[in-house]
Amino acid sequence: MSSPATLPVTNQQAAQQQPINTHAFRTFLSRLSSSLRDSLSQRRPWLELIDRTSFARPDSLTDSISRIRKNLSYFKVNYAAIVSLVLAFSLLSHPFSLLVLLSLLGAWMFLYLFRSSDQPLVIFGRGFSDRETLLGLVVTTVVVVFMTSVGSLLTSALTVGVAVVCLHGAFRVPDDLFLDEQEPSANAGLLSFIGNSAATSAAASVVAGRV
Repeated sequence: MSSPATLPVTNQQAAQQQPINTHAFRTFLSRLSSSLRDSLSQRRPWLELIDRTSFARPDSLTDSISRIRKNLSYFKVNYAAIVSLVLAFSLLSHPFSLLVLLSLLGAWMFLYLFRSSDQPLVIFGRGFSDRETLLGLVVTTVVVVFMTSVGSLLTSALTVGVAVVCLHGAFRVPDDLFLDEQEPSANAGLLSFIGNSAATSAAASVVAGRV
């Protein structure tokens, strides 16, 4: 007695069964990596940042603010790296908070941002629409960040990082910096270069496609 014929599964059908949009995920990682490399390539030499001969006490508050703005424009990538290191050190010293944040990030990525649009989210036998999933993630994020120790940890780490940056910027004399070579970004913030990254655009396009 011959065995029943089996229906072949095409690559297209197999792709439709994938719970994660692998193409969008790989595109996001590729653009994020490219953006980070481009940003790090713009960093200034660390020896120039800590040149002891370039430090002097500011004459006034106005002088301090002027120095901070100039140094921020010149050392913005280095300053962003310093703030990131402070934040990373704080999270590594609190493994529970780090685990919570990684779980929250994973939930956003795999339950909403990069979940295949044709794969509904099903939890305990109940299906959730994209809008319900987004609302649940937003509420969970607010609870985790503002109602647990994670929020205070992030706030403290960012405060310390910004304080270090402002202290360095106020005492670092920017007279020897070639600010004319910089692009017109004097009013840019500490992390402004991230806002223009392709990775952010990729994530935004994924969210816009679900709204």
